Amino acid sequence: MKSKKLPSEPAPTSTTTTAERLAAIVDAAERAASSVIDDAEQQAQQMLEEAHARADLVVADRLRELADELDPPAAAPAEPRLRSVESSPDPDSDAEGPRRPGSAGARLFATQMAVSGSSREEIEARLRSGFDIEDASEILDAILGPEE
Repeated sequence: MKSKKLPSEPAPTSTTTTAERLAAIVDAAERAASSVIDDAEQQAQQMLEEAHARADLVVADRLRELADELDPPAAAPAEPRLRSVESSPDPDSDAEGPRRPGSAGARLFATQMAVSGSSREEIEARLRSGFDIEDASEILDAILGPEE
């Protein structure tokens, strides 16, 4: 009886070539996954920033309402003493007398941030974005003390 001939083993070069191809595929997959992760992190950061900005506006509006309730004017005016961030102040309106820079709501908000441990820079940035206050140094000095 004749013995069957066993197939010969593939040449080592084909195994090496296959391993190299697999390594290239894995490398490409890892690069693609890394790119997807980077994109997702970037989108998440953008969404967080947008949500933070919306939250700042909501908090600023609520603080304005609370400040008007806590410190009502002597005679109820047609419009609240504190205006929304979007409205521009009337430069001819000095009926309320001299005012300290920053609204009561802004001061309250800055105080809350300071109590919660926010830095001077964080508070200043939030006052700029949420209350449209260009120079918050007087508010910050009153709450945190003068900058050293």
